[in-house]
Amino acid sequence: MVERHHVEDQLVETEVHLGPPTAARRLAAGRRELPFDDAHAPLYSVGQVAGMLGVQPAFLRRLDSEEVICPSRSEGGQRRYSRHEVLTVERVALFADEGMNLAGIRRILELEARVGELEVALAEERARQVR
Repeated sequence: MVERHHVEDQLVETEVHLGPPTAARRLAAGRRELPFDDAHAPLYSVGQVAGMLGVQPAFLRRLDSEEVICPSRSEGGQRRYSRHEVLTVERVALFADEGMNLAGIRRILELEARVGELEVALAEERARQVR
């Protein structure tokens, strides 16, 4: 964006940087959303996630084999994690550090997902009753 103002009777233009474009600015400018705007887009490799979270790549592979977190796969068959999955891996690592086994952690995640589904269904039912 360019800002225009007068300095000593001369028109001066200065470029103003707004930082990285937000989804709203991109949409306002007619640009589509990018994959990294989507929390569920599979963007990160095992090595990247391991580096971000300070866990071993073997831990991430084990989470997949034990069906705790099952990331997407690239065309070449490599695991690709979304931002949402990275945050879940972080929680799983904390649970594991507290001594929980993977079967217990998987069950917690399943129950949390079910509670979320039931909360949505309840909200929908309450909205129908208000009408």
